[in-house]
Amino acid sequence: MATQTKRPRVAGHVDGGDPDPVAGFLNWCRRVGLELSPKVSERAGGLRTRGGARAALTSPPPAQVAVSRQGTVAGYGMVARESLQAGELLFVVPRAALLSQHTCSIGGLLERERGALQSQSGWVPLLLALLHELQAPASRWRPYFALWPELGSLEHPMFWPEEERRCLLQGTGVPEAVEKDLANIRSEYHSIVLPFMEAHPDLFSLRVRSLELYYQLVAVVMAYSFQEPLEEEEDEKEPNSPVMVPAADILNHLANHNANLEYSANCLRMVATQPIPKGHEIFNTYGQMANWQLIHMYGFVEPYPDNTDDTADIQMVTVREAALQGTKTEAERLLAYERWDFLCKLEMVGEEGAFVIGREEVLTEEELITTLKVLCMPAEEFRELKDQDGGGDNKREEGSLTITNIPKLKASWRQLLRNSVLLTLQTYATDLKTDQDLLSNKEVYAKLSWREQQALQVRYGQKMILHQLLELTSE
Repeated sequence: MATQTKRPRVAGHVDGGDPDPVAGFLNWCRRVGLELSPKVSERAGGLRTRGGARAALTSPPPAQVAVSRQGTVAGYGMVARESLQAGELLFVVPRAALLSQHTCSIGGLLERERGALQSQSGWVPLLLALLHELQAPASRWRPYFALWPELGSLEHPMFWPEEERRCLLQGTGVPEAVEKDLANIRSEYHSIVLPFMEAHPDLFSLRVRSLELYYQLVAVVMAYSFQEPLEEEEDEKEPNSPVMVPAADILNHLANHNANLEYSANCLRMVATQPIPKGHEIFNTYGQMANWQLIHMYGFVEPYPDNTDDTADIQMVTVREAALQGTKTEAERLLAYERWDFLCKLEMVGEEGAFVIGREEVLTEEELITTLKVLCMPAEEFRELKDQDGGGDNKREEGSLTITNIPKLKASWRQLLRNSVLLTLQTYATDLKTDQDLLSNKEVYAKLSWREQQALQVRYGQKMILHQLLELTSE
């Protein structure tokens, strides 16, 4: 899932390769049976390095689609040289060309050691496959690696200095998510990955036994891998392991995407989902991702208001805090805690959960409406509900909790939701007007660093959703 602007330089994995990474990759595609449409293939138009130098391809004739840096939002991408129609096939990736724990050259070993490689993330086998293939002189994926982002230049917040991350992204949920990730990655590396590499020194050179490199590969897997969705009848199964999909990860992401990856038994197919005019970039989707998720997992955001999937979180414990602030006596305070414990028992709330509010809908509708109802209902009604162990009549007389009908909620519900939003807004380091002023002044905005711009877009999008809730819950 290409989103970055440089490609990797891991010692040993590109030596002797094609000096032109795009041409080398396209030649590799032909060798492994990765079928690029004649409108794509070797007729790519060229690339730009971060410094702006142009690298020409060998005699490129006109093409309908180009693998290129030029004209793309970030790094490499695909740009339509002529119009494309909905349903048009862009490329086909045979499953044998996927890079996974099963297709790598140490797949047999990883399968035999599968029990010892289990982890919370489920990514360890793929990461070990990458660690091996990156430094293996004869790796069949060497031309593919040449189109990777340069390791060490990834822009995920996990690589920002901690102070900068907390300063720029305070209140967004990203710093807390990053801290959990870093702790899990360290634990996974020292308890599973490093012992495995040390037990097989013939397969892993000393230069890849590095926690820093492991961090970088985790970020690559986070941003560039694909996870095949489970079939409906497989919903109870563990999620499929991530895989690297050459060609598919060249496409950048937009919420309003125009291409989609389809899975079949023998191959993966990238298909246009809507007409794509000449000169427009071809975009895949990485899923319905809020901006805080995009920057956390991929290292970029969609500027406001382009990301129609953006959301804002109200921490569940913040709603509890708002409810407690509304109590006047110790008895009311104890009753509020009792109500909260009851909601925990119903598995509607938790200490680390959040209510997720989109621009047009409440994504955690059932959880939020049940929480507001229980925390605001008369004490006698709550006692009856508790005596029934939550199994009483729980129909929603107020209707579904959509954005548009929030003004129709009971006054007590609206007030609790409003107070929760106000508490949430206090967690940010800046207010909406400050961010609005930065965004509206193009000269000032242009002087911000790239990280400052990205973080500003995350904060602003969330605050716009929260301020919409303030308007909807006002008397």
